[in-house]
Amino acid sequence: MGTFENSLANFINDAASGDAVRHLADCGFTVTEIAVRLSFPTEKKRVSEMVWKHYIETGRISLTEPAGESLRKVSYVKDEGPYGRVSMRQVVTEIPAPEQPYIRCDFGRRLYAGRERFLQELEKLDKGDREYILDLPWPLTDVWHIADERMARIAEALL
Repeated sequence: MGTFENSLANFINDAASGDAVRHLADCGFTVTEIAVRLSFPTEKKRVSEMVWKHYIETGRISLTEPAGESLRKVSYVKDEGPYGRVSMRQVVTEIPAPEQPYIRCDFGRRLYAGRERFLQELEKLDKGDREYILDLPWPLTDVWHIADERMARIAEALL
């Protein structure tokens, strides 16, 4: 699939189900649970990518160690001039830093280093928490996840 086709597919999926995916992710549903609930057919992999991006944009997951500063979300708005000239304007939104502490996670590295061993470790978790870990595209580096109720349970069992 070419760059244009990929961009078009991402746009269509975001327009059709992006808000629903973000809302359900904020409500605590796993990627698998979200994919089943969508009325517009969206691949689980795309749902996973959308949830991951949303978590990073909202500060639930940080790719660098959080230092308590606010996050900057950059988006673009289409403006139309008085004579029909269209231009794009960059909009920067400050998202305040979450009050909760973060937990360092190395799930991507652990999954890559020994998949079978890591899957056995995940057996300690309930089905929803196991799906939460396996459904997200964890990178091979450390990331920091906000210490919410779910991540506290997972950390207690695994980390």
